[in-house]
Amino acid sequence: MKRFSLQEIPAQPWKNGGGTTRELALSECQGQTRWRISLADINQDGAFSSFPGLARIHCIVEGAGLVLSNSTVKLAARPLDPLVFSGDLALSAQLNEGACRAFNLIYDPAFCQAEMRVLHPKAGFGGHGESVIFLLMGELAVQTGAGELRLRAGDGLVTKDLSPGHIPEGALVIETLLSEP
Repeated sequence: MKRFSLQEIPAQPWKNGGGTTRELALSECQGQTRWRISLADINQDGAFSSFPGLARIHCIVEGAGLVLSNSTVKLAARPLDPLVFSGDLALSAQLNEGACRAFNLIYDPAFCQAEMRVLHPKAGFGGHGESVIFLLMGELAVQTGAGELRLRAGDGLVTKDLSPGHIPEGALVIETLLSEP
């Protein structure tokens, strides 16, 4: 189990200067990335990084979203609607109405399968094996093998033993489920 807080993770600038990212969690096996979760602040239109051989799930958590495109593909990234696409794609991003923030999962489909869900009040979570919980709004109490943990907006948890629970009123959560292929 690993707990993390957005407040404790410094932002790293992108190579193209179009935004910043915070790496929230990472899983590696024999020096290879199995998966990586990050939170990106996208401040301007521009090239979107490609990750050959990997898959991506991209979820806008603040702002009006963006369009990812190239000469043959056009993908709409909408608020709180996880978008799945290949990391092989060379894409450009065009912001819809100004800057936005995105919760991102990049993973190797040879090592794992992944699903990302945005959970609103009363939705169930946990009990699915390896998962990453990230709290966007409100507060959340979770039960793990180590006992109860209280999370606030900006906090997250990587765990394999999250007991089933429900999202309370006022909370908004992203749950990323990870399993073997």
